[in-house]
Amino acid sequence: MPKLVDHDQRRAELARAAWAVISRDGIEGATVRKVADEAGVSVGGLRHYFDSQRGLLRFAAEAVATNAGARLAEHMRAERPGMRRAQLLLEEFLPLDEERQVEADVWSACLMRARVDHSLDGLRKTAWDGEQHVCRIAVADCCATPPPTTIGDELPDARLEQLARRLHIFVDGLTLQAATYPRELPASEVRRMLRAELEHVSGSAQAKSRKG
Repeated sequence: MPKLVDHDQRRAELARAAWAVISRDGIEGATVRKVADEAGVSVGGLRHYFDSQRGLLRFAAEAVATNAGARLAEHMRAERPGMRRAQLLLEEFLPLDEERQVEADVWSACLMRARVDHSLDGLRKTAWDGEQHVCRIAVADCCATPPPTTIGDELPDARLEQLARRLHIFVDGLTLQAATYPRELPASEVRRMLRAELEHVSGSAQAKSRKG
């Protein structure tokens, strides 16, 4: 009988191999053959999933988005709204452990390549919209207000929407800095900085409420 292939498991294995190569060698040094060697399979065995460097980057980036999305969904189901959930949601974007460090490396490579490769425009827009949506949920959680339920919907309060946009920029910047300077920004410090920013969000909203 022919050997049955678990395609979901194979995709996960190949994604991790692709992440490892991109993180180690950069996207310019990441070739289909290197990924095949990393995964211990033939180049021909990869053709069902990708057959070029462009396809490799898309495959790796889509796997990052899928993994992060699953973790975010778990937090949304398991945690009660509040600053704790806001912290856990936003930590999924940050390079706080080896897996998320690799994911940050891969995603940064994708965004940089998207500047010159418009076939990645869809991924870039999906990433922007998705992270912005999570930042709006985080602000709503910190301020005890109902979060938006649909990606693209703004917070009804203009001040909270401004805080969400600021938070989005903060998280992106912190991700880049922590991924680039892991020794100067260990996980404990990154978590502390994120907590301080969320406390600023909460305090700003409370100050506005007192004035109002």
